[in-house]
Amino acid sequence: MIIVTPQNQITISDLKEMAEKMFGNLIKAAVDVEKGIMAVDGELHSDEELLLVEGGSKRPDVWGINLYPDFFGKEKFVEFDSMINIKPALGNRSRGVDDPKIKSKILEIVKKLVTD
Repeated sequence: MIIVTPQNQITISDLKEMAEKMFGNLIKAAVDVEKGIMAVDGELHSDEELLLVEGGSKRPDVWGINLYPDFFGKEKFVEFDSMINIKPALGNRSRGVDDPKIKSKILEIVKKLVTD
């Protein structure tokens, strides 16, 4: 697993290579919406969440997504589906991301961190 930051961006070709080794067509990622960073290449979103939390992130700020490298630049590139997203205390009772502001922030962060 690696942490992706604005200073340490990841390329779409790197994501494709990771996807082929793990799940075939997708990469799991956990995004810290406050720090603007994400962890990628874990088997579980919870593994990536733990990596971020151990690095100082707060659990309420970390959201799980899936990235589909073949759809880079398209709406299907980011999928909001993870067990770590179930956060009843924050009003998020689904595996998705129900708050449009958080969703938008995640998309902005992914756009800054993944390059072609």
